[in-house]
Amino acid sequence: MLAEFGLVFPKGPEALRRVLAEVLEDASNELPGIARLALQRAHEHWIAIDAQIGWCDQRIAEHARTDEQARTAATLMGIGPITASALVASVGDFAQFANAAQFGAWLGLVPSQHSTGGKARLGRITKRGDEYLRTLLIQGAKSAVMTAGKRSDRISQWLLQLKQRAGWQKAAVALANKNARILWAVLTRHGRYDPQHVPEPPARRCCLPRAMVTT
Repeated sequence: MLAEFGLVFPKGPEALRRVLAEVLEDASNELPGIARLALQRAHEHWIAIDAQIGWCDQRIAEHARTDEQARTAATLMGIGPITASALVASVGDFAQFANAAQFGAWLGLVPSQHSTGGKARLGRITKRGDEYLRTLLIQGAKSAVMTAGKRSDRISQWLLQLKQRAGWQKAAVALANKNARILWAVLTRHGRYDPQHVPEPPARRCCLPRAMVTT
């Protein structure tokens, strides 16, 4: 709209924010009166929205800082205050899910399966769960994937290998799914997140053939 009256500025909200008040006060530019009034109202609305967003950010930060579950969730790589607060507020009792895989499926982060000829093939994530929480987890995971090279923990090294093998987008979804599973385990067992944790291998089951079983 400003460009229609010969007022051209760099793109982006921050650039416009720096010059808009001065443009509205400058009576020597070519802005007509009605356009100036419309821009002034839009500027006031913009300021009000910024104030509301700031208030919401403060409440979210306070919740992530004071709520024990949200504070624990925020320690995971790729989960910030907004995601941590949203997960805790939306899920409530994580023990309502029988296991970590069920929680991942509820979020829609589990890949669909196509089985033919006795061979299971994994497809895209189902996207049947909570779209907002899933988006937050994936966006946070993307940031973690892009900065994985700056860290030396086990998960970051796993991310780097997965990124090279499958691409950064699949690595981000994989981390989002892993974070969901870790979060379920940590919050249901009242533990702490350890990025260097090495899971114990499953115990081997030694079963005798049926012919060797005696009664």
